Amino acid sequence: MLELLTAKEMGRADKLAIKGGVAGAVLMENAGRSVADEVSLRFPDASTVAILCGPGNNGGDGFVAARRLLERGYFVRLGFDGDPSALPADAAEMAARYSGTIQPLDPALFDHADVIVDGLFGAGLARPLDGKLANLVGAANASGVPVIAIDVPSGVDGTTGMVLGTAIHALSTVTFFRFKPGHLLMPGHLHCGELHLADIGIPDAVLETVMPALYVNEPGLWLERFPWPTVDGHKYLRGDALVASGAADATGAARLAALGALRAGAGLVTVASPRNALAVNAAHLTAVMLREADGRQGLAALLSDTRKNAFLIGPGHGVGEETREMVLTALKATPAVVLDADALTSFAETPDVLFEAVHARTAPVVMTPHAGEFARLFGDVPGASKVDRTRTAAARCGATVVLKGPDTVISAPDGHAAIDTNGTPWLATAGSGDVLGGMVLGMMAQGLGGFDAGCVGVWMHGEAAKRFGPGLIAEDLPELVPEVLEDLEEYGLDG
Repeated sequence: MLELLTAKEMGRADKLAIKGGVAGAVLMENAGRSVADEVSLRFPDASTVAILCGPGNNGGDGFVAARRLLERGYFVRLGFDGDPSALPADAAEMAARYSGTIQPLDPALFDHADVIVDGLFGAGLARPLDGKLANLVGAANASGVPVIAIDVPSGVDGTTGMVLGTAIHALSTVTFFRFKPGHLLMPGHLHCGELHLADIGIPDAVLETVMPALYVNEPGLWLERFPWPTVDGHKYLRGDALVASGAADATGAARLAALGALRAGAGLVTVASPRNALAVNAAHLTAVMLREADGRQGLAALLSDTRKNAFLIGPGHGVGEETREMVLTALKATPAVVLDADALTSFAETPDVLFEAVHARTAPVVMTPHAGEFARLFGDVPGASKVDRTRTAAARCGATVVLKGPDTVISAPDGHAAIDTNGTPWLATAGSGDVLGGMVLGMMAQGLGGFDAGCVGVWMHGEAAKRFGPGLIAEDLPELVPEVLEDLEEYGLDG
């Protein structure tokens, strides 16, 4: 289940399911039961459950969960303000089925409670929590009582991941049919705890009408296009990649990228080195090739070899006119191009020059900025979420944009995008991004388009890091790729 649904898209999926014959009350009953199941599974020995019900359908889910938990022998304190009969029709029906007492929404609900169920607001919340509700959320967070959130933690925008004023910190979140972007995007992700996806009876067929364009970056998204080597293949069929090196005192980043590309499967990888760095690079390279390339003329000569089908520039290359010239030279050539780090910052004052050059070519381009590089190149990009901003940037520049971070977003120029979920804090180490650029390069050398290459590279990068864990440095990442590929191959065979 790779699709991610915005609050609006989820609402449409609900309506399509109901139109197709699934009663809204059935969907709500199934949703509430799944929440009760989560409470029972996590807290089988609990006694008192405090359930917070809001004024919408999320509150209706809470009433169902309360009834189910009462039936299972839990002592339930249900908090709700107002007239339950004034709830939306399905929620009002569920409130009428609840036989327990209803108390005002108040922090006293949490006294001696073993678990809290948050059913105040769902993914469609559009206004900041304030006043009494903000105080209630603050009291829940301060109580130390574990919270199970329904759909999304109250206060988190399910589409953008932004916290609207304040938000519940949940131990786990039970959502329905498909995950929402806000479950994966920061800072909302930090509020969700462990995520659980419940089947409530919405048929997958509704997605054909909803047509989501945002996905979880997992192998199922791209595995059928993964460039596995063939029995009759040779190194040039697996791609001939080129990485631009910096000067003699800044060569390490390019070598890390080159190793990433080679381990990712490129048949040949060459470091294009200035003359003054040849000796330094030669002392550290074995399987990676080495060629002299001074400035744009030297690069143009190397790129005239039509076997070279993918090129990376940026890591450790330096910011300035020479880098700009080399980037523009590469964009006039035929290989696929990956632009990272200094290659992006070099165009901070003249971004339109870069964007025009990208739009003028047919071969794919991938840009891999972190947040600072993104801001320098694209400025204040409009958009309510990281996904929106990445999509806008990709459309503007004509390249696939990989906006790195704990919630890395990959977006193609046509708006198709993915959020990566398998990163780890151990990737916050010098050189990690250089290896990622190389992995993306390796995928493009093997023939993947920009979006697929970005998705695969980011996923492999995270998988390698997770396998190493504490103490990770950038040099470790390429060495873990064979293990990642072996498991990926088995995944494909099993799938």
